[in-house]
Amino acid sequence: MKAITLLGSTGSIGTQTLDIVAQHPDQFRIVGLAAGRNVEMLAAQIRQFKPSIAAICDVDKLPELKEAIADLDSPPILLAGEEGIVEVARYGDAESVVTGIVGCAGLLPTIAAIEAGKDIALANKETLIAGGPVVLPLVEKYGIKLLPADSEHSAIFQCLQGVPGRGLRRILLTASGGSFRDLPVDKLANVTVADALKHPNWTMGRKITIDSATLMNKGLEVIEAHYLFGLDYDRIDIVIHPQSIIHSLIELQDTSVLAQLGWADMRLPLLYAMSYPERIYTNWKQLDLVEIGSLTFKAPDHEKYPCMQLAYSAGRAGGSMPAVLNAANEQAVALFLEEKIRFLDIPRCIELVCDRHASDNCSTPSLADIVAADRWARQEVLTASEDLSRGDRLISLR
Repeated sequence: MKAITLLGSTGSIGTQTLDIVAQHPDQFRIVGLAAGRNVEMLAAQIRQFKPSIAAICDVDKLPELKEAIADLDSPPILLAGEEGIVEVARYGDAESVVTGIVGCAGLLPTIAAIEAGKDIALANKETLIAGGPVVLPLVEKYGIKLLPADSEHSAIFQCLQGVPGRGLRRILLTASGGSFRDLPVDKLANVTVADALKHPNWTMGRKITIDSATLMNKGLEVIEAHYLFGLDYDRIDIVIHPQSIIHSLIELQDTSVLAQLGWADMRLPLLYAMSYPERIYTNWKQLDLVEIGSLTFKAPDHEKYPCMQLAYSAGRAGGSMPAVLNAANEQAVALFLEEKIRFLDIPRCIELVCDRHASDNCSTPSLADIVAADRWARQEVLTASEDLSRGDRLISLR
């Protein structure tokens, strides 16, 4: 039975991870849980899975959480705040930590888990996008396994099993195309938050759904793939695959191409990361190619999805630039979700912030440098959004 700690237990990654644990109680047990601010759901998870330690990021919610489980005979250690999340990540005998916290907030807890010698089931792509220059040396130093738990990188990882070290030639990341894949580019100016949150294939959190609509999620995955698999950016491509059945592909040196297929179900890559190198039997619906009927592909439209090229440029710049890109995107998406900027302002804000960071890009950033770049970029997006707003007002007056 593998001991698991779960960070981000009340989000979509967290609830699907716990669904796996509930289905396979003979395979997994929960050591620690960490959540954001959903007291009711976290309390229910504590009751069901009986962790040794739990934390809620919102400090003000800790008294409510304590009261919600006050009747338990053996309650877990309860902590709060970012420090509490970090403590859960490093705590006890957990062999693997599933990192389901959204955004750069997952970086410090992931580092704490690595330094405690725990394998990482990586469902938080920002850990490598922002922190790759710091995280990868720690992975090597502590000898832990960094196992991708998102569908695309899990697909690549699964396809690579048994491939010789120098056998990989190219990576092809598949993308659904997001909420606006069938919408003409000239219609994007007037899309709403509600429109952007209608993903055709997946049920995900709000932030990642917007990233899918801009295709920034795929650009970020390009950077993550670079760190995970060691290929340069010229050998990592994106292809639109609306059915989301092929989760990604690899091309080998002899031009042979391997693909991993499955229904659009995040539990499969999560299960593989949690159980690796084992394959655990499930009663989930089996893939039926006849039912699918056809699989289609097309090249991404760079005019429609400018965030892709922003990500490639940031990845090639390296250093602290990917951290700035990631933070700028998080802040711009937050502003869009709050209806403070328009959909097309997301890439415009990100590009302005990355351009302003170019002269200060740190080629070999420390953790402190990455944290500082992240903090600066978030604030700079607010300035950039105001600059864009002023510019639009000036244009309207002409």
